[in-house]
Amino acid sequence: MKISDIPAVPLAALRKGGVIPAHPLALDSSRQLDERRQRALSRYYLDAGANGMAVAVHTTQFEIRDHGLLEPVLAIAAQEADRHASEPILVAGAIGKTAQAVHEAELARSLGYHAVLLGLAAMKDASEDELVDHCRAVAEVMPVIGFYLQVAVGGQPLPYSFWRRFAEIDNVVAIKMAPFNRYRTLDVVRAVIDARAENRITLYTGNDDHIVADLMTRFTFPRDGKPVSVRIKGGLLGHWAVWTQKAVELLADIHQRPDARSATEWLELDARTTDANGVLFDVANNFAGCIAAIHEVLRRQGLLEGTWCLNPDETMGPGQVEELDRIARDYPELNDDAFVRANLDRWLA
Repeated sequence: MKISDIPAVPLAALRKGGVIPAHPLALDSSRQLDERRQRALSRYYLDAGANGMAVAVHTTQFEIRDHGLLEPVLAIAAQEADRHASEPILVAGAIGKTAQAVHEAELARSLGYHAVLLGLAAMKDASEDELVDHCRAVAEVMPVIGFYLQVAVGGQPLPYSFWRRFAEIDNVVAIKMAPFNRYRTLDVVRAVIDARAENRITLYTGNDDHIVADLMTRFTFPRDGKPVSVRIKGGLLGHWAVWTQKAVELLADIHQRPDARSATEWLELDARTTDANGVLFDVANNFAGCIAAIHEVLRRQGLLEGTWCLNPDETMGPGQVEELDRIARDYPELNDDAFVRANLDRWLA
């Protein structure tokens, strides 16, 4: 499957840029898949205006593979997307060594997914040549979205030279930049420009600590003596697994009404969003409670029954509940509670 095989509407959605939530996993009190609420989450994201969903990624919990849930969870999201009028872009996470990643890409392709978000955490001991060969092998199966994952949750530093070679792979359709590091983010942007791939590779932020500023910035680097500029078009974010409707409104303003706020006001919004994200992602406890806190916000809204993760030890960190109360109180403009209340019964039906 090549980029040209992606249907026109989802491909256009990816190219334009939009909100792609990293899809959580709905479990019941026995830590079994709660299919009703899993479907409700997909319906929420699509009705909120997300242009796609990313499934079997970090927010979905990598452990789904050890519990026989990879295929069912991928299938549920694909079924809900197929029923929705918007024709969203479907992204599946693929991880592991080459044989596993290729197998997961083949599964995603068989279920109607359009691209795989390729995690490289299992390849930490690989040389740069081996990493590039690994990426090429997966790209032979279907279009690939590169993933620069932050070190704190399992990623590794990847130099400019890797990203330059990665950007030259013809079946790379996008890159999610999530190193939580400005220098490393710039490495990726410059590599894409230097590889002359800026029209093929759409840039998405995964820097949940810098969302608004990433989306507002025009990145310009010289090439052949002339300036070349690119923008980060959207976000593939765990942060956007909650308050998704507000994220859609935010990105629409950035795309269509960038002058609606002054530069100072945009930066103020970036700071508020980063503060909220610091709570959601449990920065105070080195990100230990990031998935459980996303579940807690969805539980408070009624979309999830509880905060359970497949790993019983994966819970919110000390003080995180109180901090969630704080951001709910201090930043009411960031949440979409009213939207969820108005539609919850229909999504759960």
